[in-house]
Amino acid sequence: MSASGHRGAAFVDVVDTSAQVGATRSRTAKTTLVAEALRRAGPDDARLVASYLAGELPQRRTGVGWRSLTSLPDPAPEPSLSVAEVDAAITDLAALSGAGSGARRSAAVAALFGRLTAAEQTFLRGLLTGEVRQGALDGVLQAAVAQAADVPVAAVRRAVMLAGSSATVATAALAGGLDALAAIGLRLGRPLRPMLAGSAHDVAAGLAQAGGGAPVAVERKLDGIRLQAHVFGGELTGELTDVAERQVRLYTRSLEDITDRLPEVVGLLAALPVRSAVLDAEAIALQADGRPHPFQVTGARTAGRTDPATLARTTPVTTFAFDLLHLDGEDLLDAGAAERFARLAAVVPAEVLVPRVVTADAQEAVEFFDAQVAAGHEGVVVKNLDAPYAAGRRGAGWVKVKPRHTLDLVVLAVEWGSGRRSGTLSNIHLGARDPQTPGGFVMLGKTFKGMTDEMLAWQTQRFLALETHREGYVVHVRPEQVVEIAFDGLQRSTRYPGGLALRFARVLRYRDDKTATEADTIETVRRLAL
Repeated sequence: MSASGHRGAAFVDVVDTSAQVGATRSRTAKTTLVAEALRRAGPDDARLVASYLAGELPQRRTGVGWRSLTSLPDPAPEPSLSVAEVDAAITDLAALSGAGSGARRSAAVAALFGRLTAAEQTFLRGLLTGEVRQGALDGVLQAAVAQAADVPVAAVRRAVMLAGSSATVATAALAGGLDALAAIGLRLGRPLRPMLAGSAHDVAAGLAQAGGGAPVAVERKLDGIRLQAHVFGGELTGELTDVAERQVRLYTRSLEDITDRLPEVVGLLAALPVRSAVLDAEAIALQADGRPHPFQVTGARTAGRTDPATLARTTPVTTFAFDLLHLDGEDLLDAGAAERFARLAAVVPAEVLVPRVVTADAQEAVEFFDAQVAAGHEGVVVKNLDAPYAAGRRGAGWVKVKPRHTLDLVVLAVEWGSGRRSGTLSNIHLGARDPQTPGGFVMLGKTFKGMTDEMLAWQTQRFLALETHREGYVVHVRPEQVVEIAFDGLQRSTRYPGGLALRFARVLRYRDDKTATEADTIETVRRLAL
């Protein structure tokens, strides 16, 4: 608290703003509401207000899951906490570890939620479980920062690209305006947001979107760990790779530092003949025949507790580089992809470059796509050769093409939504038929993606009519409704009794033409996983 007694932005102001944002479909209205909240917060609290309205927690991992939030204390009668106080409490929660930490975490959760009103409890629960989706996403947030600070939105977008965080840029913009934004540049050792790909349903559409008839790069799409690698420090000796005090930092797509988890990748990049570089790459665990392991094998390299050096021997990852954002003091973000690819090929070994072809011929591109899928990879990414590196954005410069898998599954339960989806049943629990399982179905995962407002309204009415009982905010239903689900792949899972979980599941449509007895079986799912 300051000497004047000012406690900073009130948490309830964020909650009220979120509710108002969720209640309107107007992008302009959303932007104005968020901008007003940022102005009220001021530079000191803008970072937290921006993060919370975007549905994000600065702590990333808190150790608090939805099971910990099914039974909460009675709400407080009046709001009392500031955003800074909530942030401090969550930071303390995230730091709990060791023997007895579970009980201490439960007590801390109860203490925090006991100081929140009912509306604040609902909002914070959504933050902790990733369920805040009222529409204040990056596009709205960046426009709101520009409006709140009276600066061009293009300057905000550029700063966010380089700083990696809209929330961080909100503080800079409100504190220093355009000059503060202009001072934000690519900094070695600070991750910037990765460029993202749009989607196309087939290769021909991908070529049309990315190239419009001009030659494009068609490259292998890997199902591994997206890496942004920063190489800097030390000095080169002659033409060799004898590097003193070389620094390598590895960041994931979500900008998490995982350098210590991948020592073999660090060793490879430290030996590159460069003074400094920022590379976009993928790390993936391959089998002896070169086919990729299932994703969870690769993913375990960053999530496991096993010693990284041991994992590097038992489950090594192979590095594939596909873009170059900085080289020896020169930023390449605004250079065309063809130039960046050529500069990359000059500094990394050929076997480290991701396989790609450059072509305008649809048949050649389709053959390359088929070969990648046959080799066990996800598909391809089609890239415009003139496009700059649009960090943090998803557009036509990159277009991914993957074979689409679908299953007809049965809804087993549904969770009440939060934020913009408050009052509707949203996240559906998906099951495949399994005659060997009590109840006849085995769960494969959940999804809230692909649902329109009309679908949310319909399914709320439908599933309340099928309700059997409730557990907290989960409504269990009779297993009667079939839904067609698209998904990108399957991974092994110890969480679900069938041993498999869907990856990136999304709703295509509800199947009123099928009964639950016609849904796909767990055996069908297992065959897809082979």
